[in-house]
Amino acid sequence: MAEDKKLFKGFSRRDLLKSLGGIPILGAVWFAGINHDKKAKLERDFLLEKLNIKATPPPESGPMSGEPLRIGLIGFGIRGEQLMRSLGFATNEWLEDMAASAAKNPNDKRLADFKSQEGLNVKLSAICDIFDVRAEKALRSFNSNGNTCKRFDNYLDLIHSGEVDAIIIATPDHWHAPMAKAAIEAGIHVYLEKPMTHTVQETYELREACRKNPKAVFAVGHQHRQTQSFLTAMDALAKNTLGHVSLIMTTTNRNDDNGAWQYEIHPEASPETIDWNAFLGTAPQVPFNTEHFFRWRKWWAYGSGLSGDLLTHDYDRINCILKMGIPKYVTASGGIYTHRDGRNVPDVMHVNMEFPEFTTGGTQREGKEKGMTLVYSATLGNQFERGTVLMGHDASMELGNTLTIYADPRSTKYKDMIQEGRIDPTVPIFQYDPSASGVDAVTSATAKYFADKGLLWTYRDGKRVDSTFLHIREWLSCIRNGGEPSCGVQEGFEEAIAAHMAGLSYKIGRKVEWDEEKEIIIALPGEDLDAILLDNDYGLPIQKA
Repeated sequence: MAEDKKLFKGFSRRDLLKSLGGIPILGAVWFAGINHDKKAKLERDFLLEKLNIKATPPPESGPMSGEPLRIGLIGFGIRGEQLMRSLGFATNEWLEDMAASAAKNPNDKRLADFKSQEGLNVKLSAICDIFDVRAEKALRSFNSNGNTCKRFDNYLDLIHSGEVDAIIIATPDHWHAPMAKAAIEAGIHVYLEKPMTHTVQETYELREACRKNPKAVFAVGHQHRQTQSFLTAMDALAKNTLGHVSLIMTTTNRNDDNGAWQYEIHPEASPETIDWNAFLGTAPQVPFNTEHFFRWRKWWAYGSGLSGDLLTHDYDRINCILKMGIPKYVTASGGIYTHRDGRNVPDVMHVNMEFPEFTTGGTQREGKEKGMTLVYSATLGNQFERGTVLMGHDASMELGNTLTIYADPRSTKYKDMIQEGRIDPTVPIFQYDPSASGVDAVTSATAKYFADKGLLWTYRDGKRVDSTFLHIREWLSCIRNGGEPSCGVQEGFEEAIAAHMAGLSYKIGRKVEWDEEKEIIIALPGEDLDAILLDNDYGLPIQKA
């Protein structure tokens, strides 16, 4: 709904949301309560009680007591630095930049938030990066204040060094599974950035390694699972607030160099400062190329394209709410339409995921009378924000860092209340907006985009908290106190298979099917698929129908 739509003279919906802060807001009657209309207040309270939507409790996270855990980091690039700050370790350069930014803009609280972050009782004891400049930057910053950090040139040496209890992996995608598998088999706990795997075959192999080594705690870095609005959405769906959800639409739109994976190429990059063979690994053996090293997401050989890099965020945040699992069918299309710069992954992608037997409310299936389609689309040539919408028979939910539910005019569940005028379909019947009081008034459009995906911050007890910090803390808590991460190997398996189905469908130009019983991807009939499948980047098992 338009943000500036007038509800009554002198007030917009946004004004009214600000007046109520993060309080859930209900129905066509909530604004009348501000004028202390007794009847309106009774109706508002009635609807509050009827819906009874509350946030699902966040994942349990116990004390950080005991001996400090020794952490190793593999990959100190852009994401590696961010993960280290969530762990409590910031580079000297970042601290200086944030201090200067805060001095210019008092509303910039990034440094203050970092300094007030809870200590996690860890030591950063080891780092592995194949670019000398990055590794040396880490050593300069992290060998201080009683912390001793060693550099390892090879990830296997780090894993088997005896210097680490757990590792965090933030490398190009084609190294995710090999590194994680080696660590799990060595009994080392693993926090792995998404996507979980680069090939289909790796997905099975990593799951098997985790099953054989259950004492090693494995977590996938989908930090949006900590987001308060998503936890609230879980409860709304569990209570059937939307009715049967038949369609979900979610998007990723970007239009800048960073969003198009045109990352900065460091001036000191050379064959002397980068271990090129260590970067390539099992990828095609090509000559040294800084474009490939710094902008690796643009090629299937190292990255996973829009399906693995971006779709995985949206798929998993819907899966954490609905628990719908792996789609039965996936069809993908798109192309390289904007950035014709040598990349071979698409910059526009459209994906249909079909769940023909899914029934809203969890994994329960009740025959084929219900079903759902999840539609994902992305472009790297436009940043118009289309958001995420879950469309149910009785209501629709707009889902981001806030959550808004509108009753459907043709709803069966709310039919009487709509006819009586107690619910206006143009006004939310429920809204969760923790930032309505203005705490996030100074926020860039880019930051808002990532926040709506659940990737930057969330709220605990009315305070803004870094989502990645909470996700890492949950992983560390499972290591120390027991329990299962909210995004473990099973959730990662579902994310990886769904993403691989989308990537495979795009590559072969065919619909693909997941055989749940056999746990294989089937490429549906088409022209001469044998040659295409033999030459795919996705490994096995894949079979033709």
